[in-house]
Amino acid sequence: MKALGAGDFVLLHDSQSRENEVDMLIAAEFVEPRHIATMRRDAGGLICVALHPTIAENFGLPYLTEVYGAASSKFDVLARVRPDDIPYDERSAFSLAVNHRRTFTGVTDIDRALTIRELGKLGAQALDGPVVDEFGRNFRSPGHVPLLRAAGGLLDERQGHTELSVALAELAGVTPVVAVCEMLDAQTNRALSKEAAAEYGKKQGMVLLEGQELAREFRRR
Repeated sequence: MKALGAGDFVLLHDSQSRENEVDMLIAAEFVEPRHIATMRRDAGGLICVALHPTIAENFGLPYLTEVYGAASSKFDVLARVRPDDIPYDERSAFSLAVNHRRTFTGVTDIDRALTIRELGKLGAQALDGPVVDEFGRNFRSPGHVPLLRAAGGLLDERQGHTELSVALAELAGVTPVVAVCEMLDAQTNRALSKEAAAEYGKKQGMVLLEGQELAREFRRR
C-alpha cells in the first residue's frame, strides 16, 4: 500500500483459480512517460486504466457490452461477438478507450502518460459528483487507453485485477484510478508465472501482492 501511495509500481497476482496472472500497477496520478515505457517493455500486456465504480458512474461510462447491446439492432455482428463464454469470469470490465484531447496520435509514451494522468486528476473530482461534461471536454474516443469499470460493491461480486487495483488504491489513500498491465512471458508466450514475477519484482524493488490477502485486508478495514 505504501508503494502505490508513493507513486511506485506494485505487482498484483489475482489468484490461481481466476486468471492466475500478475499485473503491474501504478496510481494514475503519478504516471509519467517512463512508467509507460516500463509497462510496455517489462510487462508487455495491454495498458489499461481501472476506475472505481463511483468514478466510472460519474464519468458517465457504460460497459462496452452495453454499447454493443444498444447498437446490435443496427450492427448484427455486435450481437454475434457477445462475450458470453469467458472461461474465468461472468463478464468483461471493459468500457470505452480514450485519448486526452491534447494528445497527437495518443499511443506514444508521452501521450498515454498524459491521458492516464489526466484521468487520475478528473477521477479525483468525480468522487464528489458527476463530471460528464468535463470528461467530454477532456477526452475523445476511440483512443489508445482502454478504461475498465470496477464492479459496484468492490470485491463483492467480482475480484479481478480491476477491482483489486482500485481497492488497493483506496487502502493506499490515493485516487482509485489505476494504470494496470498484464505481465507476459516472451519465453513461454504465456502469462508470466508468479514465481518469475516475484523474481523480477525482487530485482526491481517492486512489491508483489496476493489478491486474496488484499481482499481480506480491504474487508477488514
